Amino acid sequence: MIDGKAEAAKITEAIGAEVAAASFVPGLAVVLVGDDPASAVYVRNKSRTAERCGFHSVQHTLPADTSMEALLALVAALNADPAIHGILVQLPLPRHLDPAAVIAAIDPDKDVDGLHVVNAGRLAVGDPAAIVPCTPLGSMHLIGTVRGTDLSGLNAVVVGRSRLVGLPLALLLTQANATVTIAHSRTKDLDAVCRGADILAAAVGRPQMLKGGAIKPGATVIDIGINRIPDATKASGSRLVGDVAFDEAGHAGAITPVPGGVGPMTIAMLMRNTLDAARRAAQKI
Repeated sequence: MIDGKAEAAKITEAIGAEVAAASFVPGLAVVLVGDDPASAVYVRNKSRTAERCGFHSVQHTLPADTSMEALLALVAALNADPAIHGILVQLPLPRHLDPAAVIAAIDPDKDVDGLHVVNAGRLAVGDPAAIVPCTPLGSMHLIGTVRGTDLSGLNAVVVGRSRLVGLPLALLLTQANATVTIAHSRTKDLDAVCRGADILAAAVGRPQMLKGGAIKPGATVIDIGINRIPDATKASGSRLVGDVAFDEAGHAGAITPVPGGVGPMTIAMLMRNTLDAARRAAQKI
């Protein structure tokens, strides 16, 4: 079992120590539009972690009917604020707002989610100045705890091709010298493709899509999916599962659970990205 919660705790503790010794205070601004319960929980967890790390933490909660003009004006103000080094606009946004335009408005050097096209381009060409999306970055850290940082000679399969997770993770794996295949729901004989993977990362958002037969014995499995399914045995009537059928993956060499795997690492890497952005800003002064 790959304990993402324990790894995340180590990382945030180290970040807190770095901040305490630094001559600057990293500033993180999180923007929440609307009252989506899941988004509110995520934002609250991010803000609390930032405070524990010693950051200057700011949360802007806007009503669901906020106009595009008002949201872009807030982003512009945060871009101009020297006390803010990281800006995160929580997705998804209400339907009348354009997430691509909002992301494009964020200063790439403050884009701690790593979604701006400038950061995507920097990552694609291996520029060390790239801010990498948090979930792929956290996934790579967990892979490193099992396989090390040099993945030469290993086959990796990423199931999923999103801008947020699948594509950047494939780039990171390639840069670590793995031989990488990007698969998805339309891949022919997906199970056979996955069975060739020494490292299998699932990021498709379909509950328990990958069964035991898709996993090579001894493989490192990174389950990035978070899906809620009905479960009458739970007081809530539901439970969280990943994209991998966990109970069928006993022959994997290592696997991340859901919850408690990649999720905590995503927040830890948000803190790391914010600290790095603050350090770069301090060096420019």
